[in-house]
Amino acid sequence: MSDSVGSAEGVGVTGTGQDTEADNEPPQTVVPLAEVDGVLGETSEQWGPPLAKRSRPDEEELGIEQDAEPIKIHREAVTQVGLQQQDPSSPTQGALLQCEEENRGEEASGSLQCELECHQNGGHDAPLEEETQPEEDHHNNNTSSDSERQQLGLDFTQNPFMLTGSWTEFSRFEENYLKGCKWAPDGSCILTNSADNVLRVYNVPPEVYGSKWDLLPEMSPALRMAEGDTIYDYCWYPKMSSLDPHTCFIASSSRDNPVHVWDAFYGEVRASFRPYNHLDELTAAHSLCFSPDGTQLYCGFDKTVRVFYTERPGRDCEDRPTVVKKQGQSGIISCFGFSPCHSVYACGSYSRCAGLYSCQDGTLLALLPTRHHGGLTHLLFSPDGHYLYTGGRKDPEILCWDLREPGEVLFSLKRNVATNQRIYFDLDLSGRYLLSGDTEGVVSVWDTKTAPPNGSEEPLQPRLRFKAHWDCTNGISIHPFMPLLATSSGQRQFPWPSDGDSASDTEGDEAVMSLQEVRQDNALMLWWAGPLSSAAGANKEPGMAAVDT
Repeated sequence: MSDSVGSAEGVGVTGTGQDTEADNEPPQTVVPLAEVDGVLGETSEQWGPPLAKRSRPDEEELGIEQDAEPIKIHREAVTQVGLQQQDPSSPTQGALLQCEEENRGEEASGSLQCELECHQNGGHDAPLEEETQPEEDHHNNNTSSDSERQQLGLDFTQNPFMLTGSWTEFSRFEENYLKGCKWAPDGSCILTNSADNVLRVYNVPPEVYGSKWDLLPEMSPALRMAEGDTIYDYCWYPKMSSLDPHTCFIASSSRDNPVHVWDAFYGEVRASFRPYNHLDELTAAHSLCFSPDGTQLYCGFDKTVRVFYTERPGRDCEDRPTVVKKQGQSGIISCFGFSPCHSVYACGSYSRCAGLYSCQDGTLLALLPTRHHGGLTHLLFSPDGHYLYTGGRKDPEILCWDLREPGEVLFSLKRNVATNQRIYFDLDLSGRYLLSGDTEGVVSVWDTKTAPPNGSEEPLQPRLRFKAHWDCTNGISIHPFMPLLATSSGQRQFPWPSDGDSASDTEGDEAVMSLQEVRQDNALMLWWAGPLSSAAGANKEPGMAAVDT
């Protein structure tokens, strides 16, 4: 990594103030990635060792405390996690380590067999394969016992309980509510977005891998990456591994700024992708998503998708309009999703519809009917690639589409979404459990294998509902290979007229428009969703009560 990374701070790239990209000019100094060998950020020896993270004056003025040695903390956390996973004295470590190794093996062999089976089965195989646990994969020929699988799988016969979280970090500014959370692909850390326009990376506490969960402290971020304005979207590099720092990076898009690529080990800007409109003006992407192999970055705009090559930052990109000769998908492209088995990606837009496109040239393959009441904010493919789940803003339903018969809704999932806020949902690796929060703070868990018969479109009843937060639960993410859940909460609060005072009794507008007494909850929470053991759960009480269905 060259000295140009450190110089990015001088031009305000990583500051939280208004100086960042104020004149709509792209960053003047970024890491040249033309020397990349296969992976973004994998520079040659001429760039020298990575630079340490420096204090930022803008963040100090705003009261954001800087970690004394963020690099050391982040590296030590990764090392401690590895040592904890290999500790045979812990009652859960042997099974957890074996589960991680199995999942790594499945990534190498499962993807090819998944694609072959998709082509062989066509549209005649069962909706989902019957499995007792999400971690069981018939592609992986292993010798794990049933007891080990039962220990490692998600268990929604009882409420998950809270392990730890982060709430003090988001109480330093008024109404600093969160806007989602995402596990890293290797499961080593969590990424959050919040109203103060700062991306935070949290390491998984090493105590989680042990048995003394009653000693878990409150989590504090290992890194803070400040954008210059409202963050529209953010995503992990899909091949990210904490064992290889060159693969640890994040892409984010904010208003009036180019797409920034952040180093998730040092918190510095590695590179920028600068999209321009037809007037040659810098424009911000509304949505981001890396291709599954990580070689391309897809960015969503109004009636257009622009594709950048990860190893070639700058302004060069491929334009893929979604409307051709007044036919196609209109509106702002607000979310992306890639099929795990086919060379197909899906785009959701604020025009309340979703479209399927070819990864090769962006050709429109199918346009799904407009069934949502609001613009789409999130979508997900099932692991077998046969189904697509879509959800919208101010829309009480998540719809499940059968892609073997495009246009057919198999069933819907009811949730309470009463605002324009993006409410994420997530699927486990088997595609069996779908989880989503709502504006009331309730997390619902649906078992998709209990779906009603095809064509009925009846709402699927949740298997479990529990109160995760007192405020809106806008983000939820399932750990890649452990029964851990991450949830984020908060929403913008608006003032309401006071009930006790009339307009004649008050001296000014401030008394009339007092803040409504609401219980704000801006926090990141970590939950255990696996079977409870006497060693781990004896001294820990469940975090929230169940919600009657």
